[in-house]
Amino acid sequence: MSTVTLAFVVVSALAVFAIAAVVIGREARRLDAVAPRAVYMLADAVTYVAERLPADSQARLTYDEVEQLLVAHMRWMHAKGLQPGDVIDRPQDIDDEVVANEDTLTAWLLAEAERRDIELLDDVDAVRVVQAHLAYFDEIGAVGPRASS
Repeated sequence: MSTVTLAFVVVSALAVFAIAAVVIGREARRLDAVAPRAVYMLADAVTYVAERLPADSQARLTYDEVEQLLVAHMRWMHAKGLQPGDVIDRPQDIDDEVVANEDTLTAWLLAEAERRDIELLDDVDAVRVVQAHLAYFDEIGAVGPRASS
């Protein structure tokens, strides 16, 4: 192997490395600025929540009622600005802190259940659905950091 060929191979390898480093660095910076994708699937959420409810709540709630409560929860979140319409490949631009209070949500969900004619025999069922639904959000990575007191 001649010196010219060896020099060409070394220069080519360095050029490939430099190009790869620039491309990977650029993509890493772009991905760091983009909100992570949390995919919410209603059927999966219903199953997740229903399976995590205690036995007495499972006996009182049907899958259809759990689904209606989760849809109501999602509509509440959308009304509060916690579920924006366009989030794919959008830089994170949340300027204001938004805190979802579990007690407020549970009270709203109890009123919404009554409005939708969902018969909750025990108010604790709404509390448990909210807790399990928030656990599902955490599981799929759709929850931000907890607010300080």
